[in-house]
Amino acid sequence: MGEIWIKEAERLGDGSIGGAMDSPGAPGRVVWHTTESGHGNTYFKNIGDYLIRAGAEPHILYDPNTDRLGQYGPLNQSARALKNDGGTRTNRTGRVCIQVEVLARASNPFTGYWKPGPNFKALMRAIRSWGVPDTWPAGALAKVYADKNASRNRTTWATKGGHYGHSNIPGNDHWDPGNIDRAALLKAAPRESTPAAPKASTPKPATKPTVDLSNLIAAARRDPGLKQGGTTHPADVKVVEAALKAEGLLGASYAKDGSFGSLTRAAYSAWQRRCGYSGSAADGIPGKASLEKLGVKRGFKVKA
Repeated sequence: MGEIWIKEAERLGDGSIGGAMDSPGAPGRVVWHTTESGHGNTYFKNIGDYLIRAGAEPHILYDPNTDRLGQYGPLNQSARALKNDGGTRTNRTGRVCIQVEVLARASNPFTGYWKPGPNFKALMRAIRSWGVPDTWPAGALAKVYADKNASRNRTTWATKGGHYGHSNIPGNDHWDPGNIDRAALLKAAPRESTPAAPKASTPKPATKPTVDLSNLIAAARRDPGLKQGGTTHPADVKVVEAALKAEGLLGASYAKDGSFGSLTRAAYSAWQRRCGYSGSAADGIPGKASLEKLGVKRGFKVKA
C-alpha cells in the first residue's frame, strides 16, 4: 500500500473527491496539468477554491515557485480533473491515477523557471510509493495548442503505468502541461537509493604466538635460582604460563610474571606427567613433544 495522504501537504476541501478505481489491477499512473494561471499564495487560494466549486478537484495542487503543496483527496481513490473517454472513466484508470494541477501556464513550461523543494520531493515520494515508474509511456507532450503529435493512444493509457500529460489522455482535448522538461521533472526528486548491505567481513584468523623451545629450556634452568620474579626470556615464558593456568596447573597470580621459577617448573612437570612422562622425563624442563602438545591445545606454536 502506498501513501494515501501526503503528510507535508495542506488539506484542501472536505477530503472527499471521488471513489474506487475501475481497474485496480492496471499499473499506477500520474497526470500532470496546469491551471492556466499565475502562481503565488493568492492564486493558490483562489484556484484552489475554484476547483472545489467547479467540482473539478485533482488530488494535488502545487505551486512551482513557492513549493506549496495541497491535497484534496486520498491518492487511492479517483479525482475529477479528467473528462471521460466515452464509457471509460479515465479518472478511475489504474491502481492509482494521481492528478496534479500545477499553478502555471502550458505556454510557459514551468520547468523553465520553477523552484522545486522538499514538498515536491514529498509529492514524488508519494507517487513512487504506488509503484509509478519514472517513465513517460505516451512519449512527447504537446508543444503548442492542438498539437497533433501528442499521443492519446487508448491502449497505452489502459496498460502502461508512468507519467502522462493531460495532452496524452484519450477523450481529453487540453494541451497542458505544455512542453515541460520531462527529464528535469524526474531529476528534481531523485529516487532514494537503498543502501547496499555491508559486505560480511571474513574475520582474520588470530595470529598464534610462537615460543622458542631453547629460550624456555634456558629459563626453566636459570629462573628458579634467581631472586623471586627474576626472568630470562619473559615473552616466551608468559605464553606457557597462560597455557598452564588454562590447564589448571598454575595459579593466576604466578601466570603472568614471565619467570620460569620453581612454581612454574612444578606446574610444567605436572603437565609432563599428564602427557604420560615420569621420572627425569617429567622434571619441569620443557621438551619438544610436550611443549608442542600444550601449544596445539592452547593456541601457540613452537620454534625448536
